[in-house]
Amino acid sequence: MQTTVESTNGRPRADLPAEVDVAIVGAGFSGLGMAIRLRQEGHDDFVILERGEDVGGTWWFNTYPGCACDVPSHLYSFSFAPNPDWSQTYSPQPEIRNYLSGCADRFGIRPNIRFGCEARGAAWDEESGRWRIETSDGELRARVLVAAMGPLVEPRIPDVPGLDRFQGRVFHSARWDHDYDLDGKRVAAVGTGASGIQLVPEIQPRVERLHVFQRTPPWIVPHSNRPITGPERRLYRRFPLLQRLARAFTYMVREPLVVGFVKNPRLMRVAERVARRHIAKQVPDRELRRKVTPDYTIGCKRILPSNRWYPALGQPNVDLVPSAITEVRERSVVGADGVEREVDAIIFGTGFHVTDIPAAKLVTGRDGRTLDEVWAGSPSAYLGTTVAGFPNLFFLLGPNTGLGHNSVVYMAEAQIAYVIDALRTMRARGADAVDVREDAQAGFNADVDRRMVDTVWSSGCASWYIDETGRNSTLWPDWTWRFRQRTARFDADSYRLIAPAIAPEPVLAR
Repeated sequence: MQTTVESTNGRPRADLPAEVDVAIVGAGFSGLGMAIRLRQEGHDDFVILERGEDVGGTWWFNTYPGCACDVPSHLYSFSFAPNPDWSQTYSPQPEIRNYLSGCADRFGIRPNIRFGCEARGAAWDEESGRWRIETSDGELRARVLVAAMGPLVEPRIPDVPGLDRFQGRVFHSARWDHDYDLDGKRVAAVGTGASGIQLVPEIQPRVERLHVFQRTPPWIVPHSNRPITGPERRLYRRFPLLQRLARAFTYMVREPLVVGFVKNPRLMRVAERVARRHIAKQVPDRELRRKVTPDYTIGCKRILPSNRWYPALGQPNVDLVPSAITEVRERSVVGADGVEREVDAIIFGTGFHVTDIPAAKLVTGRDGRTLDEVWAGSPSAYLGTTVAGFPNLFFLLGPNTGLGHNSVVYMAEAQIAYVIDALRTMRARGADAVDVREDAQAGFNADVDRRMVDTVWSSGCASWYIDETGRNSTLWPDWTWRFRQRTARFDADSYRLIAPAIAPEPVLAR
């Protein structure tokens, strides 16, 4: 009989097995989706390693005030599990977290999850044809390793001189300190990206003084969010096809936006006119209007929707500083303007390590090199999924699978289907492992780079899409349906199929 221990969220769970067929790292959208598809294929020999206390991934860790998704709810969900109970057309964080938790229960995945179990390293063992995975709960061996951490995992905090001597409270938006009472405090909010424009309007009425540090103003467009009415929700519950049609309609409305981003960036002038009218309508102060108006092509950095950002900046207790913090002192911060501002707390809304993936230092391939060494500052993969020299390692939402116009859940589902077909192919051909050919990977990425040249993301601004070599290793520069076409079937000719090092075992039960 298998013994159990208490997980960090209080639920009993089985001990970490010594060996599984498939190990999945991360219980967010992509990790749960992978597990659900494995279960639907009749394959139960898998485990999800989740360092958090429950499912949700970025939607479990990010709990800052105002946290919400800027992709429509019907599209930002699994295609096979529509949710008729969304309260708004753009879902707030608690609803997304609860949706994912419900999916884990509905599809029976929770017993396969090891909560509070952090993957601390993985190395390919050539002799056994297995991944040796070091976790906070001990070592695990797996034939297949699925990296489903997603790109928005590790918070990025700038290396500001003097930060370590600050006497007040410091935290990142992705690790919100709910024990700290912001009421009546003087706060420095650093960063004006997606999280910054959501949290600033939420905390502005509570604080005594709010200094918002902005290196580069974002382009903001009107937000179309609205409540989903009770009758609508009842219709979706009674007629699920209606919600699937709503999802399809939303996809078809958003997908053509790729034309402006990728095919003809001059079309972005239409979006820029909308954004400029938004500024003119919401920012009457001429000096503030100058500070919040970007000087780069709209879309080069992420376009953000908000109806509350500009009004919040115009409040008497808010000071927009158009620069980064250059120094932190015991009880104050100093901007590039040289002005010292006394604060009680510093909140960083400065994004994540996206192109400099910390986990890449922890994964070692067949030649003894880590992913970080192989990538040399520029992550790349075949179809954003596999990397030469790392057999049976599959990324979900890996390099060049991000989007500027549609839902990454669509991309994740396409990759999951690809991995499932890879497992089927291995079983059918008697292979124990697959390793993508270097020439196939190089050819794919050369094509991606060629397509990236004339996109709006290459128009000259600095963004988190660009890695330290100057390459856009984050986004997919084409229609999403074309990515789904490319991943519809596992293309075994692009891989080396490796014979079993040990007695073969079935990959997918039938």
